[in-house]
Amino acid sequence: MNTVDRVIGAEIEALQRETFGYFEHEVNSVNGLVIDKTAEDSPASIAATGFALAAYPVGVERGFISRAAAVKRTLTTLRFFRNSPQGPEHDATGYQGLYYHFLDMRTGRRAGQCELSTVDSAFLLAGMLTAAAYFDADTGDEQEIRTVADALYRRANWLWAQNKGVTLTHGWNPESGFLQYRWEGYDEGLLLYMLALGSPTYPLAGEGFAAWCSTYQWKSQYGYDYLYAGSFFTHQLSHMWIDFRGIQDEFMRGKGIDYFENTRRATYVQQRYAIENPLKFNGYGPSCWGITASDGPGPDTIKIDGVERQFFNYIARGVPFGPDDGTIAPWAVVASLPFAPDIVLPSTEYFIRDLKLKSNNPYGFKATFNATYPAKTGSWVSPWHYGLNQGPLVLMIENYRSELLWRLTRRSPYIVSGLRRAGFDGGWLQEPSHAYRS
Repeated sequence: MNTVDRVIGAEIEALQRETFGYFEHEVNSVNGLVIDKTAEDSPASIAATGFALAAYPVGVERGFISRAAAVKRTLTTLRFFRNSPQGPEHDATGYQGLYYHFLDMRTGRRAGQCELSTVDSAFLLAGMLTAAAYFDADTGDEQEIRTVADALYRRANWLWAQNKGVTLTHGWNPESGFLQYRWEGYDEGLLLYMLALGSPTYPLAGEGFAAWCSTYQWKSQYGYDYLYAGSFFTHQLSHMWIDFRGIQDEFMRGKGIDYFENTRRATYVQQRYAIENPLKFNGYGPSCWGITASDGPGPDTIKIDGVERQFFNYIARGVPFGPDDGTIAPWAVVASLPFAPDIVLPSTEYFIRDLKLKSNNPYGFKATFNATYPAKTGSWVSPWHYGLNQGPLVLMIENYRSELLWRLTRRSPYIVSGLRRAGFDGGWLQEPSHAYRS
């Protein structure tokens, strides 16, 4: 048995199983909310909660959790969001069918002064639609899952989130109103736009997507021409749900590729950057790469071997333009498994066997490590697990193994409609079961 076979067999499955444990244990069983990270007193993340809703079907299929238990967890979460307070008050759960980025784990109300987030709401709603597609049995509980998920998606007011503009805003808060930022440049907003375009109640106009695409940046790096996005996760998260293989919008038709191929190229750029290692950080190489928005050892500035190094805490790291402080996120590598298994599998084995990054960790990989920052154990390792890291790892391993999430999303008339309204065509959208969507 060769190296790749060993990894794809026992080690990848064990990593997926261990990572899934985060969504089993880091959850409030009363309201279904999932904690943002394993630090004490951490709030819930609505994005991590959406990832959990999408992960439960994976758990059922893989035998990690019973269908009955997954149904119970899913219903608990959906009922909470259905019944939670919606309004302009500063301590509500959401407003206009969208939700605050972070919620108190116990009460489910807004945590601190965080914003009502359009993209994090999209991840939550996508998880709800996944549950609606998967739990298709003719039972009272599974019918309720479909009914409530549908109602919550329909409630999201994307027109309000435009704030009288063409593109979508990043969010809103009750103290000062809409955030000044709008979605510009290619990033994880791709899923957000598909959900907004597909809405039967508050649909974004096609012009909104075209306006967003007009802010794209096409670049050439290390011999790869691709649609640039700074942080690695921005190339991955929308792909957790949507299979972009063979389907193209106007922009990608003009470039002769699709968004799947674009992420494949971005993955190779990541590895090539680590091989070149322009800033000469310790550990970087063909099997050690993955630079994204993540936790880190800073803030700190230290002189190491005569070079003054600046280290960051949580920041949107990216390549090839930075910021980069030597921090590697192994989960981000595994999340590219469907795009470039030829380089992801050896790197995954390196993380597991050589660096032993799973050792003594309850949920697979910790968030990040940094071999340049001085630490007693040789490399600094994040003390935390993050829900935002755990979800992509569970879901993208599954898309590589069975395409489960992609198959479920194809059943969603809303996302199919959103793709159509954005101008996507070709590939699986041409199949008879999808041809009537508009």
